[in-house]
Amino acid sequence: MSMSVNSLGSNMSMLAQLQKMQQQMHALSNAARGINTPYDEAAKTQSSQEMAKTVTHDEHNDNVGAFANMLKDAFENVNLLQNDSSNKQTKFDLGDRSVTLSDVMLASQKASISFEATLQIRNKMLEAYKTVSQMQV
Repeated sequence: MSMSVNSLGSNMSMLAQLQKMQQQMHALSNAARGINTPYDEAAKTQSSQEMAKTVTHDEHNDNVGAFANMLKDAFENVNLLQNDSSNKQTKFDLGDRSVTLSDVMLASQKASISFEATLQIRNKMLEAYKTVSQMQV
């Protein structure tokens, strides 16, 4: 029981991070199209001193490393869910009475949903990459 609560907590934090990343990609996409959003307006109203700050090379590497680690953790979590689903299905098929059909179905659905979310994130990232690569400098 505690294991499922812990994984739920990590999934929620991952979900929050993914939603934040989606908002940032949406803002970048809108900026590429020239659409003003509340995010853009807030950026325009910042003081010129704050806008003049530049990101140092180390900070940039830290952000890239954090993003890479977040993606790695997300993929590992999807892999763990798929392996758990497969293991439960095998145990159920072999007649293990400690695994119920509902356990198998829940694990299968968790794995399926996490995989679909991963595919959607990949599609959004590719779309954002294409948009950024097509921007004129």
